[in-house]
Amino acid sequence: MERELALEIVRVTEAAALASAQWLGRGLKIEADDAATTAMRTMFDSVSCKGTVVIGEGELDEAPMLYIGEEVGNGNGPEVDIAVDPLEGTNIVAKGHPNAMAVIAVADRGTLLHAPDMYMEKIVVGPKAAGLVRIDDPIEKTIDIIAKMNNKRVRDLTVIIQERERHDEIVERVRKKGARVKLFGDGDVGASIATALPQTGIDLFVGTGGAPEGVISAAAIKALGGDMQARLVPSNEEEEQRCRDMGLEDPTQVLQLNDLVKGDDAIFAASGVSSGELLQGVRFLGGDLAETDSIVMRAKTRTVRYIKAHHHLENKPHLIMEEE
Repeated sequence: MERELALEIVRVTEAAALASAQWLGRGLKIEADDAATTAMRTMFDSVSCKGTVVIGEGELDEAPMLYIGEEVGNGNGPEVDIAVDPLEGTNIVAKGHPNAMAVIAVADRGTLLHAPDMYMEKIVVGPKAAGLVRIDDPIEKTIDIIAKMNNKRVRDLTVIIQERERHDEIVERVRKKGARVKLFGDGDVGASIATALPQTGIDLFVGTGGAPEGVISAAAIKALGGDMQARLVPSNEEEEQRCRDMGLEDPTQVLQLNDLVKGDDAIFAASGVSSGELLQGVRFLGGDLAETDSIVMRAKTRTVRYIKAHHHLENKPHLIMEEE
């Protein structure tokens, strides 16, 4: 992939963030998601690539835009797989909560796992503990390893876990071990990536969430030098067959980072919609001026860029919410 593609992709996440942020706190998650999806699809038309959406809003009959199998880009440039979540955190935006983002992962054609829309068990760590943790290890052993590699006392470690009833036991065990637990509601892409960025203070992500979000997170983790293991959690025979159809003879096999994102290159980009662990949200500065906060990274070079941009919305009428 050409390096210029990374900066083109972040323009797409910026557009989605600007469009969806105007719905923040309005209690209308579908409208917010539609705004992000429409903006992202429109901006993709100017991106120099031959992209195929492998993780998107759903199948063609479920989502008219950015559906799985849709071709995006202007038809020039590299052939790539694209995984998108135009608005990671639709409920977050509807309620005005933190940590909503627009996210995209891009990799060479055939290198992203075509994860079906089902649950996935995940464990994610930063670079210092890469290669040393196992998804099947007791959480107590994992905490000891991370404490040693991060040169921290156990009581100073922070484990981020989604606040769901299914995680009650692991939350209790982490606390009993002596580490901190940071609970979050929706949006596990940002929570996963936080483990590989030292300024966040997050040392470990564990739990079960969406499989598509897991693949998107994996692209960022690869770019940051962290590590991730995962396991699909099919809930019925139909979901098990979908796993077999994508080449997994054992639907519940442990997936390594290189199973989720093959090869040595991937691009991840995200723009904040509401402020959170990773990024500031969109800020409307008065008049027609808005500011976005984005991150874009590439696995091949391990380059991470933080980008703040000012946007004059009068020059981007397709991103402005119509007045009622």
